[in-house]
Amino acid sequence: MTSSSSAVKYLFSIYSAVACVFLILSPASASESDHKYQADEQVTLWVNKVGPYNNPQETYNYYSLPFCRKNENSIHKWGGLGEVLGGNELIDSQIDIKFLKNVDRSVICHLELDEAKVKHFKDAIENSYWFELFMDDLPLWGFVGELAPGKNGENGKHVLYTHKSINVKYNKDQIIHVNLTQDNPMPLEAGRTVDLTYSVNWIPTDITFARRFDVYLDYPFFEHQIHWFSIFNSFMMVIFLTGLVSMILMRTLRNDYAKYAREDDDLESLERDVNDESGWKLVHGDVFRPPRGLVLLSAVVGTGAQLALLVLLVILMAIIGTLYVGRGAIVTTFIVCYALTSFISGYVSGGMYSRSGGKHWIKCMILTASLFPFLCFGIGFILNTIAIFYGSLAAIPFGTLVVVFVIWGFISFPLALLGTVVGRNWSGAPNNPCRVKTIPRPIPEKKWYLTPSVISLMGGLLPFGSIFIEMYFVFTSFWNYKVYYVYGFMLLVFLILVVVTVCVTIVGTYFLLNAENYHWQWTSFFSAASTAVYVYLYSIYYYYVKTKMFGFFQTSFYFGYTLMFCLGLGILCGAVGFLGSNLFVRRIYRNIKCD
Repeated sequence: MTSSSSAVKYLFSIYSAVACVFLILSPASASESDHKYQADEQVTLWVNKVGPYNNPQETYNYYSLPFCRKNENSIHKWGGLGEVLGGNELIDSQIDIKFLKNVDRSVICHLELDEAKVKHFKDAIENSYWFELFMDDLPLWGFVGELAPGKNGENGKHVLYTHKSINVKYNKDQIIHVNLTQDNPMPLEAGRTVDLTYSVNWIPTDITFARRFDVYLDYPFFEHQIHWFSIFNSFMMVIFLTGLVSMILMRTLRNDYAKYAREDDDLESLERDVNDESGWKLVHGDVFRPPRGLVLLSAVVGTGAQLALLVLLVILMAIIGTLYVGRGAIVTTFIVCYALTSFISGYVSGGMYSRSGGKHWIKCMILTASLFPFLCFGIGFILNTIAIFYGSLAAIPFGTLVVVFVIWGFISFPLALLGTVVGRNWSGAPNNPCRVKTIPRPIPEKKWYLTPSVISLMGGLLPFGSIFIEMYFVFTSFWNYKVYYVYGFMLLVFLILVVVTVCVTIVGTYFLLNAENYHWQWTSFFSAASTAVYVYLYSIYYYYVKTKMFGFFQTSFYFGYTLMFCLGLGILCGAVGFLGSNLFVRRIYRNIKCD
């Protein structure tokens, strides 16, 4: 054990250095320089992507539409791992823009329309194609064209916007705000040539550079009264629930303890006490029996503990560092933090597996390190295949997949291995308050509402109710082009979710043990994890009622991403519920005689 531990420590030092290199080389802030310009200095306008407005994930390369450009060999800009995973591909538009230099109407290029190009543009206009540009890391949006209404009941004509008017606000030597307006719509007719033109107007402003992103934040939407009310409502639910749990359980348990601990020299009184013994005290010889599927349970609990810490870290970093400003910064932070927190999953699962008498710790370690990543890889592979078939920017390049795999293989996996070894050695000694009997006690038949399946399904209702409103804001920000920036709200909701999940799971565990059913481990996990089931059902409602998405591509990505999110949420909540119930069970059996 000593030699293997030293080898692991040696590997860990190497992989920690590799992690530091990844952190140093990853462009956390995708800035072109220091965001400061001199007069007449070249300012690059980057083109990014186009796609149907109602389908946020169905995006394509800007030049997948037959726009003309000055040079086919344009410069591409790689902004980091998160930007690539987010489906961004920035290409230099080669439009001549200089700092503080106004440009009257100037020609970008001459677009010669033929039948194929006209058909391509018409299809894009009918599907409300939008496009995205970037200047100094600030986004600009516009539509390709519109369907102009016809006269006297005639069919509308497809028109293409041919002029881009760019208004740039600046403060001294820094760009503060950019805005794009389009005009000069031209009918799409094969055989004609249209000029694509642009103009630039520079406007001074007093807005500071630190507040230049505020214009993209929808304050009325996210800070609406209903949002504050939902937080207050969830907070009151926590107070009520914790008080109720404390009052009922502590009062009940105190009475149970008093009756069970009563020692009377009178034999008749002692026999009466033994005959009156019932409920959770009767299963003290089986309550700490290792559950079926111990390897899998240890793996999901360890992974859930890691995800809980990961979510907390990312939220705190988003609050401190305003990660929503950078393209893909949240995704990059999530991946790097996941790799670096893999030690937690190994430590929790290794300790839990060893305490329960598990012998196949290598199997447990491998499952812990690979369970959630491979679930995500499996879903991502299917979605990536669909994106490749459609030729979308949502398709992840092979090189990026290799980078993600290297991060998992050389950082996450070794840290999970190290955590498993440390967990077995430091917290793997059995410490059950009661000895497990050799022969399992038969479980009596109980009413339907005390069965594990019903308790599991009902356990997720209250936690889902505590995050229901926040789910609406999260879904809307991800699928409806709104920047989510209220991470303070998310932190409060996350803490409320944890407290409500623990309280509800403890209540469910107590009812199950009182029904003399000692299979509480998986029941407590599923009781908390069922929150994700209700979130997924809500996502189905949201898709059909709150969005206008259409097509196989977008539907696949919507439900695929949501499934990935709900798997992580379910594992996280399940681990929180299990760990809370585990502490509760150990606490109540510590005060009784387990002979």
